[in-house]
Amino acid sequence: MQSQDVAPRPSSSPAGPVVDVEQAEAALVEHYPRLVRLAYLVLPSGLGRGRRVLTAHALTQRALPRGKAATPVVPAQSAGRDGDPGYAFVRRQVLRAALEAGLPSGRLGRLRRAQLPPLLPQVWGLRLFPRSGGADELALDQRLSALSAPARAAYALRGLEQLSDDEVRRVLTAAGAKDVGAALREADDVPARYGLLASPEFDPCSLQARPTDLMRRRQHTRAALAAAAALAVCGALVALPGGGWGPDGAAAPAYAQNPAAEAALDPGRLVKVTPSAWKTASRTDFSLWPARGDLTGDTSLLRRALAVWARPGETVRVSATPGTPSGGPAGPPQLLYAGTVDNAHVVILYDGLRIARYAEPKDGTQGAALDFARADGASGAGADAVVLGRADGNVRYLTAPWVTRTAERDLMKPAAGTSDLTLTEGVTSPMASPATRTGPCTSWNALQVTDDSGTHVLTDLGELMPARLTAGHPGKEREVNGAESLRAWAPYACSLGAVRSQGVSSVNAWQYAEQKLPGGGGTADWVCTRAETWRGGGARVLAQFHTPGGTYGAVAAKAEDVPACGPRDPQVLAGVLWKSQGGTWYLLAAGGKDTASIRTTGGLRTSADGHLLAARAKQGLQAELKGTLDDGREIGGLH
Repeated sequence: MQSQDVAPRPSSSPAGPVVDVEQAEAALVEHYPRLVRLAYLVLPSGLGRGRRVLTAHALTQRALPRGKAATPVVPAQSAGRDGDPGYAFVRRQVLRAALEAGLPSGRLGRLRRAQLPPLLPQVWGLRLFPRSGGADELALDQRLSALSAPARAAYALRGLEQLSDDEVRRVLTAAGAKDVGAALREADDVPARYGLLASPEFDPCSLQARPTDLMRRRQHTRAALAAAAALAVCGALVALPGGGWGPDGAAAPAYAQNPAAEAALDPGRLVKVTPSAWKTASRTDFSLWPARGDLTGDTSLLRRALAVWARPGETVRVSATPGTPSGGPAGPPQLLYAGTVDNAHVVILYDGLRIARYAEPKDGTQGAALDFARADGASGAGADAVVLGRADGNVRYLTAPWVTRTAERDLMKPAAGTSDLTLTEGVTSPMASPATRTGPCTSWNALQVTDDSGTHVLTDLGELMPARLTAGHPGKEREVNGAESLRAWAPYACSLGAVRSQGVSSVNAWQYAEQKLPGGGGTADWVCTRAETWRGGGARVLAQFHTPGGTYGAVAAKAEDVPACGPRDPQVLAGVLWKSQGGTWYLLAAGGKDTASIRTTGGLRTSADGHLLAARAKQGLQAELKGTLDDGREIGGLH
């Protein structure tokens, strides 16, 4: 592969477009964020997020041609960004350098220029990395990291640049990629979730900053004036993280000698509950889960998991549900599981507040992940299962020792029954997960568990803790295990996608009103769903409207951090514009049974006694709803 830093030479084809330095610079400045994002996606993830960011900026900034002479652009590349040959040139240079960075070292171990740490830009005293996305972005990044550099480039060109396969083939060939056809086929193995490429997860221009190890920095300053022996010790500490899967694996270097912190990192002090402890206890929560899995005696694995929890290195992907602290444990945590799950070694720990899941590739390569979820107060059905792993669109659960049966159920097909899942030492067989699905929502698979207290339904929302589903009047919720409650959830299952990755502990669906539709259109149902979170705040409420014969419930209104539709204040009021079969538009509104009257202001002024309102309206009408309860209290409509 030829180096990108060559002196420009005249075009061999007089008809071929040319660019000069000014034209290329204008294109680079205008499209700089897009070019840096493209370089970041193509660069190997093994660089670590911090170095990957700086390298992406360095390669993009080095994409300008040298000198003032015109530089030829390959004719097939001249279409560029909106037909700009200058953009086509710098994009090709960025791709060429990013692809070169992923190649093995040259002869005698010589590194290519793109593989060297960038001279500029440099950041001292800070670690910079993109903002974390959700579970979907994490899954996509893991899939992309397994591809070759040309395949990642093909995927990025399809998604970011919206190029056809023929255009991708020409661009990659011009950038020096080998066997472009194989790269395209390899990229086909990753789902085409191109919209996720615009996420902050892949934006090296929108960054988070964290300090480097402050204690080490101070120690290094002092060590510069110390004796040679002290310098050797500090040098050994600095070199330790680069050794790959050492004693602490992907953990950052140790920086404190604190007895409590050291105890929390000692695998010999992990809390391990006896398998029969739960049988005589008066409660059912995570503190009674025994340690399970085939690697509970692997001290090296447990040491790495604890060290990474306390000090995650730059190569570790860390995610946490909203409101969940990600710091190290205050003392020795409880071991729930250590074993092999699909292609990873997985360790699940519990410290009384959080569930922590550590996973590393079982082949010993880099790519560790650390996930956190709040679990304080979890008991009964709320402590029946945690997510053990996800792969190929499926999810495996680790269940509580008191769970006797597990099954898979499609919430959108309440009459279809269940499919049993096998349980092996508390681990379920894989089942389809709605959390990672793309495309139209045609099914929603949930986990049905049976324990001593009955049957419960849990759903994967992209986090470690599945959410419990209930139905009924707030404060009097019942399990979703009967024909009535299953039918009630069927039209609203897909709305669960709106609360993915929000730290949700439970979701209740309550049919608060029925309304006869004007013009003999049958009877519509009004349902509110309330998603409670482990952290207490951030509850989300949806008011949904379901017409006869419809597959889905339409979202009429939504709100966050309100008491509506909850045990403290079950009242809810919402409205929707509805078009009859005769083509007439109506404003329909409904409140709970305790609503004495409803009135509207704004684009329509009308009122009705009782908890239902139906009034003729116009398409696009904007109106405000107000209601009066039987006790005289005023309530407003959800928006």
